[in-house]
Amino acid sequence: MFTSLAGKTVMVTGGSKGIGKGISVVFAKQGANVAVVARNAEAAERCAEQIRKDGGSANSFQGDVADLDSMKKVAQSVADMFGGIDILCSNAGIFPSAAIEEMTGEEWDTVMNTNAKGSLYAIQASLPYLKNAECGRIILTSSITGPLTGYKGWSHYGASKAAQLGFMKSAALELAKYNITINAVLPGNIVTEGLENLGENYLNEMAASIPLKRLGHVDDIAYAACFLASKEAGYITGQSIIVDGGQTIPESLDAMA
Repeated sequence: MFTSLAGKTVMVTGGSKGIGKGISVVFAKQGANVAVVARNAEAAERCAEQIRKDGGSANSFQGDVADLDSMKKVAQSVADMFGGIDILCSNAGIFPSAAIEEMTGEEWDTVMNTNAKGSLYAIQASLPYLKNAECGRIILTSSITGPLTGYKGWSHYGASKAAQLGFMKSAALELAKYNITINAVLPGNIVTEGLENLGENYLNEMAASIPLKRLGHVDDIAYAACFLASKEAGYITGQSIIVDGGQTIPESLDAMA
């Protein structure tokens, strides 16, 4: 049995929808106090309210991970409300599509600022409180896209997700002296509002390329994050867990025949 997460405080950026909402809900089910952070205050509150209705402990906080001052205010508010921060799930991310030939510098910067710089700012804002935790935990939501695979139109997204992992390695060295671990979950194709917007053909195509023959659920990512947040994962840092149903294993579709 794993040591309970009850009473721990987790701050989840991008926590109001998709994978972030799944992480928020699952941590609440484990008894954690959940700070649902999102740019959209109403969406964050809807998620927090649903958690409370289901018997969990959650509050909503409006913040933008691309703005350091915003994240510092959020982290202080979370710590003031719950008495500290034990776990940071740096999950906020965007994935607009843009072909390389047409991509603007502004489009590139927007993705990098949210996905890569956003992780830095979330960590910088949370660090004073994570240092005071019994065993601080940081979990990044990266992706198989970028570190392991590619997809047309997502070169900026892939670059941002690979950047997170490069950042994580050095961060693990710097944070170890505070007994803080930092690890990443690399989701494959997970059913979320954003993925569903890509259309049925995309969903069917992706499911066909996965050995388990199905897309993932947000809970699949959330439980991996819970493991990395556990006391039992305390000797794991600077590492990545791929949660993709085996999608990145076969060399071709023929390998699954």
